[in-house]
Amino acid sequence: MTTTPTTPNPAIAADLAPTGTLRASVNLGNPVLAQGTPEAPAGVTVDLAREIGVRLGLPVELLCFDAARKSFAAMADGRADLCFLAVDPAREAEVAFTAPYVVIEGVYVVPRGSAYTTVEDVDAPGVRIGVKKGSAYDLFLSRTLVHATVVRGDEGVDTFRAEGLEVGAGIRQPLTAYAEAHPDVRLIQGRFMEIRQAVGTTVGRAPETVTFLRDTVEELKANGFVADALRRSGQDAGLLAP
Repeated sequence: MTTTPTTPNPAIAADLAPTGTLRASVNLGNPVLAQGTPEAPAGVTVDLAREIGVRLGLPVELLCFDAARKSFAAMADGRADLCFLAVDPAREAEVAFTAPYVVIEGVYVVPRGSAYTTVEDVDAPGVRIGVKKGSAYDLFLSRTLVHATVVRGDEGVDTFRAEGLEVGAGIRQPLTAYAEAHPDVRLIQGRFMEIRQAVGTTVGRAPETVTFLRDTVEELKANGFVADALRRSGQDAGLLAP
């Protein structure tokens, strides 16, 4: 779905994209939000970046990374103007977020014979949880776990498998697919967190720029743009945030 853009606002365009090109940081490590290759990325975040560029009359450059922490670093270092990350207190010191456009779930995977059956069971002494370093669920679990510990790696489920950990953490959709392909593991029912995916820019941007991004995201949620983008990329439109 495409929208009819409003007349571009030169002041907002200059503030958000001082180079004259809107540089958008895309995390290909989250298959719900982005798919494809750095040369040909696709998905809801790519569609959102391009639509924001259209509305501001700006060309768009997509900077693709394989992890949220790298996408965040590009934003923090000034290499990107726009990012698509989960809202988290550890990031809000540097990123001004919109409301979420997609809500996904963080879930656990365990060996099939594991005694752990609930999310609450996992936070116990001696339990090691494999996470993707710098991911939203790494930040959340590092902040909230009382007894269990996190073990960081390039991919949470790979770390869980390679190091023989008690638990692996990740996003529901890829972990569900992993469990279906590996009968020696199973998902724990329920979620340990909601991951609220939002559009962000640096906190130093003008208030009008942040307001523009927040209003645009709300409009694109309401008019069906985000749901259509999810469907086109093979994702569940039910992930649309309220």
